[in-house]
Amino acid sequence: MAFSKEKRKGTVSGIIFVALVAAAATYIAELAPVANLGISPLVVGIVIGIFYANTLHNKFPAQWESGIVFSGKKILRFAIVFYGFRITFQQIAEVGVEGFLVSLIMLASTFVLGTWLGQKIFKMDRDTSMLTASGAAVCGAAAVLATEPVLKAEEHKAAIAVSMVVLFGTIAMFLYPALYSAGVFVGMDDRAFGIFVGGTIHEVAQVVAVGGAYGSEASDAAIIVKMTRVIMIAPMLILLGIYLSYTAKRSGGEAGGVKLVIPWFAVYFVGMAGVNSLIHNYTSTAPEETASLINALIGNINIIDTFLLTMAMTALGMGTRFAKFKGLGMAPLYTAGVMFLWLIIGGYFVTTWVLATF
Repeated sequence: MAFSKEKRKGTVSGIIFVALVAAAATYIAELAPVANLGISPLVVGIVIGIFYANTLHNKFPAQWESGIVFSGKKILRFAIVFYGFRITFQQIAEVGVEGFLVSLIMLASTFVLGTWLGQKIFKMDRDTSMLTASGAAVCGAAAVLATEPVLKAEEHKAAIAVSMVVLFGTIAMFLYPALYSAGVFVGMDDRAFGIFVGGTIHEVAQVVAVGGAYGSEASDAAIIVKMTRVIMIAPMLILLGIYLSYTAKRSGGEAGGVKLVIPWFAVYFVGMAGVNSLIHNYTSTAPEETASLINALIGNINIIDTFLLTMAMTALGMGTRFAKFKGLGMAPLYTAGVMFLWLIIGGYFVTTWVLATF
């Protein structure tokens, strides 16, 4: 146990150490050159964590490891639950059935495509394939973090998936505006482009950066569709847990006694989004001073939650040794690259079809 009498001191020290590194990552992410690239503190945290894991980890007490693991597992789940305060059901309703369908189709198709490609075509293991697919399909690094405990995957596999999100999400930030401005996305107005951006770009911060460059109509549509994708992580993880239990039971036989795995933190995440929706509904009619106080409180919760997610990502990096990457070769890059092409090309046709049909 992380907080047993023997491990308590080391665990607390490890958590404080991760928090200090996460604070440094947050500061770096707020610097203008980094912020302008749309790089979140989560990404900075994992980069620092990986640097630590492969250079300095032997210089620090081994007893801190329990605190690092606690940050990457327990604090992560707590942070994912409170991520629900970024979403309201009212926002999802505003974008209509078109945004919902684009989100659903792109999430499901990208996850299935990435998992199949990784395992069957590029011969990766199941966990790396699914983690890489979840990052592209849902919401980037946060989705990888949320999927990792359901799969019970090793830290280095999640780190690989996050690195693919960083690479192709950054490319998307520059490629999408260039293609739209050049008129490549034929027939798309700003709202359609916003739905397309929200339904296909990896990270929330990247969606904000791209959508915001084309006015409020594109920005609002992009962010709301992206938030729809984010909330879909909960049913996706529940279905994934059911699928993993089913396949484990099949492979192990009836005698295996495999229990159904339900990621309860994903259920609580939806519940928290529901609470946020009720609060949003209340503040829309409450006195201005009261609404302002409540909105400030939710804003502070989101700031704290981002920091906790940064801690989790930093801890993930700290458990990542380059030696564990051996044998994977270019497979993750190929898998993520094909998914990226699907998100751009397939996403364009899916978005235009949905908008024309509904």
